[in-house]
Amino acid sequence: MAHVNSDGTAAVPPSGTAPVSDLNLLRTFLAVYRSGSFTAAAGLLGLSQPTVTAQIRSLERQTGRELFARLPRGVAPTPVAHDLAARVAAPLDALAAATGHDDARDERAAPVHLAGPAELLCTRVMPALAPLAAEGVRLRVTPGLTDPLLDELRAGRHDLVIATFRPRGRTLLAVPLMDEEFVLVAAPVWADRLGERLTGEGPSALHAVPLVTYAEDVPIARRYWRHVFGTRLSCPAAVTVPDLRGVLAAVVAGAGFTVLPRYLCEVELASGALALLHDPEEPPINTGYLVQRPGRPDNPDVVRVRDLLVDAGRSW
Repeated sequence: MAHVNSDGTAAVPPSGTAPVSDLNLLRTFLAVYRSGSFTAAAGLLGLSQPTVTAQIRSLERQTGRELFARLPRGVAPTPVAHDLAARVAAPLDALAAATGHDDARDERAAPVHLAGPAELLCTRVMPALAPLAAEGVRLRVTPGLTDPLLDELRAGRHDLVIATFRPRGRTLLAVPLMDEEFVLVAAPVWADRLGERLTGEGPSALHAVPLVTYAEDVPIARRYWRHVFGTRLSCPAAVTVPDLRGVLAAVVAGAGFTVLPRYLCEVELASGALALLHDPEEPPINTGYLVQRPGRPDNPDVVRVRDLLVDAGRSW
């Protein structure tokens, strides 16, 4: 356990490093470790970003070890930093609580960095997390595709990532969050034109209808074709919008047909703004996962966000 001297200094080195004599350096280190960036830590501590940078460099000189790998955005703790945080976090928090120091409150209020698909974040996740935000939990939300977001999670940029597939390997922990059903839809004007042709002719009936999708390689539609029709999709995209909400808006306006997660278009299906073109007995299902790095997060708000999402996911 860390030792805090009677004069307010500390001697809490990670294994095999020189002693640290300045308690303020350790406070700054812990703020950077918990927030994931020098800039965020500066805001928490009421310091300038150059001051935080200088203090971390001073601490690295004293310990003789690198504590953070600098990333294009933020920093990632090194193994030495994980060891040091494990040694100093509890003593510093206890000291701050005993003295009424604001650092304890500020560090616990470090933002939770959450990332995932833009559509899911906006339509399901943010409404679910609204009560936590009202209670003072700070959120920093980043939309994006699963592969790069998982790389950024490994690098320490995010605390939690909602992934569209389970990550491989043991460097990340994943729990199932929700199942999304994919549906083949178009505006009623196209459904009326097609009539019963899709039933009689199969997917070739859609060749004359523009395909609207969020990427050139039409991944959702290709999966639907394989699963439902047992064939390869040969129809190129007529319109691509890198956001499924844009795809939905275009299709509702009559741009063509698409395949969407049911949760995203259930209101439009219920109102008649969209028509279901096909209703297979076993529609394709994709499982989303909530992913984090191994170990219990130092920021308790990360645990609160994770637990609330897992609970909300049961009803999605």
